[in-house]
Amino acid sequence: MSGLADQIASCRICAARFAATATSHQPRPVVWFHASARILIVGQAPGMRVHESGRPFTDRSGDRLRDWMGVDETTFYDRERVAIVPMAFCFPGYDAGGADLAPPAVCAETWRDRVMAMLKPRLLLLVGGHAMRWHLGSRDVTSTVRNWREHAPLTFPLPHPSWRNTAWLRRNPWFEAELVPALRGAVADELGRPGQAVQAV
Repeated sequence: MSGLADQIASCRICAARFAATATSHQPRPVVWFHASARILIVGQAPGMRVHESGRPFTDRSGDRLRDWMGVDETTFYDRERVAIVPMAFCFPGYDAGGADLAPPAVCAETWRDRVMAMLKPRLLLLVGGHAMRWHLGSRDVTSTVRNWREHAPLTFPLPHPSWRNTAWLRRNPWFEAELVPALRGAVADELGRPGQAVQAV
């Protein structure tokens, strides 16, 4: 990892905040980027499974996101090609209802500008509302995703691929019918396999 990545991996700025949550966990920043990456995925924050694995999107959300992108796991986890930089690098804990807490703002305030200055992606995937607010200034996820053509082919706003959004996908069939094929094409173009799903090379 780079010096910046090592610094982030050692960050403990939210230790007291996490200790006060129901899970009482310690910070474990999940850092997954390299300066050469041509695709940048901006997510929300690691969930508990990612906190435990130390690898981003090692859950059903990751399966769905990889399907949307048309890539296999080997390609997805090649950090020299695909950077994964969430709005907060650590699992934030659960709220009283068992849902993930929002990414602590202090993480982006501390690290995000430095990471973005290091990366020079040619394709940006904004996964969920927190990513869209930071990068596009938008607050309505459905409206932003519906108007994806305003940002393509350089940026694709995406709903979070969580199973909780399955009902949203059913209500908005245009997403998988129109946006997903365009996304797969853009990903394939950036990874050097235009017009087909990307496989490991």
